[in-house]
Amino acid sequence: MTSELNLNWIDLCSLDQLPENLGSAALVGDQQIALFYIKQQEQVFALNNFDPFSEANVLSRGIVGSVGEELVVASPIYKEHFSLSTGQCLEDESVSISTYPTKITEGRLLIGLAN
Repeated sequence: MTSELNLNWIDLCSLDQLPENLGSAALVGDQQIALFYIKQQEQVFALNNFDPFSEANVLSRGIVGSVGEELVVASPIYKEHFSLSTGQCLEDESVSISTYPTKITEGRLLIGLAN
């Protein structure tokens, strides 16, 4: 795990620019990242936007929900569920996607990328 000291924090946008409880995509460098602002928790989850099952950048278009206590996004193509906090696929434990740390500072969303 990368420590917070080894992260480059990038200011992406104002929190009020993100839709609540829905996904949106951001291009950070050459990487597409899916962002999910969960209003009830005042938290933004950031995952790789690439769905390894459909091989398309579509996870930001997925449906946010929960499976048991786990907050997930369901891929819009084949409906696999990915944990918002860990990126783990619930249907196939051998598959996971990258997640990125986020923080909200003075109403701005920052994402941490490894240096």
